[in-house]
Parts: sequence; structure tokens; C-alpha cells
Amino acid sequence: MARKRSTRSPTPVGSPAAAGFVLDCSVALSWFFADEASDYADGIAAALADSSAVVPSLWHVEVANCLLVGERRRRCTEAQSNAFLQRLAALPISIVVPSPHNWSDIVSVGRQHALSAYDAAYLELAMRRGLPLATLDTKLVAVAKSAGVATFKP
Repeated sequence: MARKRSTRSPTPVGSPAAAGFVLDCSVALSWFFADEASDYADGIAAALADSSAVVPSLWHVEVANCLLVGERRRRCTEAQSNAFLQRLAALPISIVVPSPHNWSDIVSVGRQHALSAYDAAYLELAMRRGLPLATLDTKLVAVAKSAGVATFKP
């Protein structure tokens, strides 16, 4: 079940700094689902006080889908999901919408590294922006390393 009140969830800040990393959905969900909590995700949450993140436009749909599935599986309530979405909306996270050129790059990255289009979108964004990737996905960490993309260290 989701936490009633998280002490690990990032605190909204006034004005976001320049983007410091690409934020994968897995990290954000670990702030919400207690059984997915990790020290690494806690460090990412703390880093958002002084930095900001970028996400591919699919991030919001991924988060929403995971919350809906969590509700259906009784891991959380609708009220908890709504409160979490409000907290996320207040964070310094910028959405990056891919151009048609980026779409082909995402597909190419996915093919080259045997990734889903979803994971390839995060990796391609990190590659294009020259930013480290914050993720709890071990396969994505390994692929990012092989592609020369650093994992964000909080």
C-alpha cells in the first residue's frame, strides 16, 4: 500500500535549476510505493532541491498507468494517487517532447540496445542532452553504461 505521508518524497522548490539529469519513471514510483523504496531514489529526491530533471513526454503516461495498476491491485487508493500526482506536478521536472527526428533516433537506440521504445526514449534523451540517467532499472543502467551514458549519482 502506498505511504500515507512520505518523508522521502521530494520537496517542491521555487525556481528550478538547469536540468541535471534525466529522470526515469522507476525512481518516481519508488517515492510512492513503499515496497519499491530505495536509498538511491531517496538521494534523487534530495537532489531535486538543488537541481532539476527532464523527462520524455511519455513519463506522465507511464506514471499514471502505474498508479492506476496500483489502485486496481489495491496497493494504493485513488486519493493517495491524486495526492502523489499533485506533489510530482510541483517538482522541477521539465517535459521534453520528441521531434520527428528524435522518434527515429529513439527507434534506432531501441534496436541497437534491444530496449523497449519507452526505455529507449529515456536513454536517447540522456544521450542527446549529455545528461546522466537516474533509473532503478538494472538493464537500463547496464545499457546506458555501454552507450557511454552515466548513471546519475546523488
